[in-house]
Amino acid sequence: MPLYEYVCEACDNQYEIMQSLSAKAEDTICPQCNVAKSRRIMSAFASKIVGTHKTGFAEMKAYNMLDERVNKFSKLPPLIGQRAAIAPGPPPTPPGTTSGDSA
Repeated sequence: MPLYEYVCEACDNQYEIMQSLSAKAEDTICPQCNVAKSRRIMSAFASKIVGTHKTGFAEMKAYNMLDERVNKFSKLPPLIGQRAAIAPGPPPTPPGTTSGDSA
């Protein structure tokens, strides 16, 4: 049930009341003076979004996952030994030598 705001025209009392959607404003009774001279006023609308329904949430999650993976790969040791034999591409150059040296 929605929460409506009213102002009583008899006593100028402003109050809120939960009513069904089918309730009429002119039938609403003021809780202070018990007179049915209330009028409904406009109020702010509030909503709460929970979960992955937020705009752009899926994209933010994907970028966060990508950043996590990049950080994990940057912490790996250099590609040498057994991992180098499995990996495709040119073999790594040992430290202290240049790529143009020949034996």
